Amino acid sequence: MTSRSAATLRSRYVAQAASDLEENRRRQQELAERITVLKQEEALLADILTLAERYEGFADASRLPEQLQDEPVVAKAKKAPAKAASRRPAAVRTPAADKTAKAGAKGKSRRPLLGELLADLLGKYDEPRLAKELRDELLEKHPDRNPTPQVVRNTLESLVAKGHIRRHKQQRSVMYTLVKPGSD
Repeated sequence: MTSRSAATLRSRYVAQAASDLEENRRRQQELAERITVLKQEEALLADILTLAERYEGFADASRLPEQLQDEPVVAKAKKAPAKAASRRPAAVRTPAADKTAKAGAKGKSRRPLLGELLADLLGKYDEPRLAKELRDELLEKHPDRNPTPQVVRNTLESLVAKGHIRRHKQQRSVMYTLVKPGSD
């Protein structure tokens, strides 16, 4: 090996080492910044857990603090890694908390399930109905409900699987009718 090729090789190694060193410093800076953000997120999550534990025993949900509509949401909390959420301790359920939850559920009027609403709509007709027709009627009679067409079809198929309604195929259309008690 000549002295010229050795010098060229040495200069390449020096340049590569300098480049690697600079890349390592840049990466260390990025990681240090990420660690700072993660520590802030950890502190935020710890505060949230503390608040949740403090308000866990309340039976009256109206006494819980609510976030104001115009109050800013911390964007960094949305970026919390899944690993941090899985390290969170599981909530401990006590018999007293179960009783207050059940009492709260009894006091409220229960919102009917989508399947119940669809079965009621089907019960008004003797002829088979399309899922689209049922959804349109549901949206008209229950404007507070807005299920997607797929959710309506899935719910109807669930009722078919349970034997509450029947599926009828006419060419490429699928129609549904309610199974009348004692009709089997």
